[in-house]
Amino acid sequence: MTKREILKEADKRNVQFLRLMFTDIHGITKNVEVPRSQFEKALDGQILFDGSSIEGFSRIEESDMILVPDLDTFRVFSWRAGETWGTARLICDVAYPDGRPFEGCPRQALKRICERAKKSGYTMMAGPEAEFFLLPRDGNGDIIPETHDAGGYFDLAPVDQGEEVRRDIVHHLEVMGFEVEAAHHEVAPGQHEIDFKYADAITTADNLMTFRFVVRKIASQHGMHATFMPKPFYGMNGSGMHCHQSLFKGSKNVFYQKTAEYQLSPVALHYIGGLLKHARGFLAITNPLVNSYKRLVPGFEAPTKVAWSEKNRSPLVRVPDRRGIATRCELRIPDPAANPYLAIATTLAAGLDGIEKKIDPGPPVNKNIYQMSQREQRRHKISDLPIDLGQAIDALEKDKVIMEALGAHISAHYIDGKRAVWIEYLQQVHPWEREKYLVAY
Repeated sequence: MTKREILKEADKRNVQFLRLMFTDIHGITKNVEVPRSQFEKALDGQILFDGSSIEGFSRIEESDMILVPDLDTFRVFSWRAGETWGTARLICDVAYPDGRPFEGCPRQALKRICERAKKSGYTMMAGPEAEFFLLPRDGNGDIIPETHDAGGYFDLAPVDQGEEVRRDIVHHLEVMGFEVEAAHHEVAPGQHEIDFKYADAITTADNLMTFRFVVRKIASQHGMHATFMPKPFYGMNGSGMHCHQSLFKGSKNVFYQKTAEYQLSPVALHYIGGLLKHARGFLAITNPLVNSYKRLVPGFEAPTKVAWSEKNRSPLVRVPDRRGIATRCELRIPDPAANPYLAIATTLAAGLDGIEKKIDPGPPVNKNIYQMSQREQRRHKISDLPIDLGQAIDALEKDKVIMEALGAHISAHYIDGKRAVWIEYLQQVHPWEREKYLVAY
């Protein structure tokens, strides 16, 4: 859209406030809101903000930043204030006041990797499956830390008590231009999934950022809290964000080759090889919280081993059955707490490295890995993922490809921030420890 078209649409729909949205390096959505009188200034990229107040952005002596809106991301939010005036949003890149791209902007990091792919003729298409839990609130509006129903996978009402919330979320997403493909109750009580159509890498990351905001907003309107925390409850499945990925040249899916083994092209196999080789390195990005590693344990449908498969869901990478234009690999490890821009950027960088270096992923492992002995796993060259955030940060620091994809600024600030959180966690004394040891010792 052009600036004139946006202003015309805003006036037509009585939009009185415009949110300029972006994310910090940890994937937390931020925004600056401007009234109608400042729309022209905002559309020209003249809105300054204090970057030193955003974690991982800039030092106090160089704090001025500007928000450069992507005009194609203009959307009017489907909810209105008192049925009178509306609010719209634009997703922005962060830049220095002189217009230079800010190296700490996650969206810019993804753009850099997409440009690198484009030089080789590739466009990445990605389709995420972000799961979340709905939690009830009490009369004071405080979150009650328990599931709101006892439903399971694909259950119906009255066991599934979240269908009205899901339908309302889907409605608002569709009004904002999403093509929602399915919505259903997930495996764990109170857990839900809403799937929307794949798109190019940057659009997908933008959509994920918007999706999380809309889900939480609509859940709140229903008196509930939506959380994308990976593992909120002991003994239940956690929330994943499986990410389907493929590469296109024009309208051709280059992962598909009809005459090849598995009907997967060398490009597809090498891309998978890159994902496997760098999985340990990008794990701290795709699974960024201390809590993320409570999900990555055997027995709860989350991958813990570095391997790929055509069919079974225990490995890190799975290739769904569909072929032709729908040929893709499903990276099963990310969780919905990840910064979508950095998660997609690092996994794309890993795949591109696999293509450039022709990394062989080896044969698919079509047996349930959880039921394999250690000897079998060694024979199939199956390795373990880091078991906690501390190990994942160490692996990230050692992976030059992933560090380069992030860039020096983001990688340094990201690692510093995650190490601080990890040390804080290690210093805590948890209720489980007191229950286990206080009397016995």
